[in-house]
Amino acid sequence: MDIKNAQLDVDNWIKEHGVRYFNELTNMAQLTEEVGEVARIIARRYGEQSEKESDKNKDLGEELSDVLFVVLCLANQTGVDLQAAFDAKLDLKTKRDHDRHHNNQKLK
Repeated sequence: MDIKNAQLDVDNWIKEHGVRYFNELTNMAQLTEEVGEVARIIARRYGEQSEKESDKNKDLGEELSDVLFVVLCLANQTGVDLQAAFDAKLDLKTKRDHDRHHNNQKLK
């Protein structure tokens, strides 16, 4: 699924199952909360922190999907064509960063 269709899917879901979009500030707070849940899993499962028993069944994919859902909500309600923005960003990063990362001694 491309990003444009994902934005449409989220918009349709909001219209069919939600009452309305939360306002942008509420969604920003919700995004922060979801990113925190991703960070907790990463820090404990892949980092140096010990994973609590209550965290061992947490699904990283589910939490990343929560982040993506809220990002798509924010894009929809602020009029951002995320597909166009992502394509432009990928093009910029390709042009700007190709040699930079190949020559980075820290990555060898």
